[in-house]
Amino acid sequence: MPDAAPQRSDALKNREAILQVAHDVLAESPNASLNSIAKRAGVGPGTLYRHFPTREALILEVHRHDVDRLVGSVPDVLAAYAPLDALRQWFTTLAAYVRIKHGLGEALHSAAAQEVVSASWPLATAAVGQLLDACERAGEVRPGIDPVDVIMLMSCLWRTPDNPDGAAQAERLLELAIDGFRP
Repeated sequence: MPDAAPQRSDALKNREAILQVAHDVLAESPNASLNSIAKRAGVGPGTLYRHFPTREALILEVHRHDVDRLVGSVPDVLAAYAPLDALRQWFTTLAAYVRIKHGLGEALHSAAAQEVVSASWPLATAAVGQLLDACERAGEVRPGIDPVDVIMLMSCLWRTPDNPDGAAQAERLLELAIDGFRP
């Protein structure tokens, strides 16, 4: 909404609370009601519907919000970890998020959803590029690795089962991929 008027601070706070709660609730149950999300966010249904008039609008904004937060986390992850560990952490977080997204099923397959998902691709690619550049400067990966190739390769991480065996498998797959990136 580029032409929208600025929101009051309480409205922004409510919107942020709704998005965070919706992320958590939809991760638990993709079929959760909007009323249950509003209640858990501490707002009335009218407030939720003022911000997000449809279920699809809420789900798409949760996706956009999550992508923005994940992409925006790159500097913090790089500050907290050595570059290669930052890459590991970031992809582990991405995999957990994509598992949630897949759980939303048809909600992310409309034309509007595809536009939002497609718009997130360059942002994610740029974030992976930043991580790879840091790893390359540290001598931990060979030069010239394509971020798109890395995302495609790492997609195996969110296809593992969401259980302890799947987590162990995802960790093994991540290390196999990283071994392939080394100089």
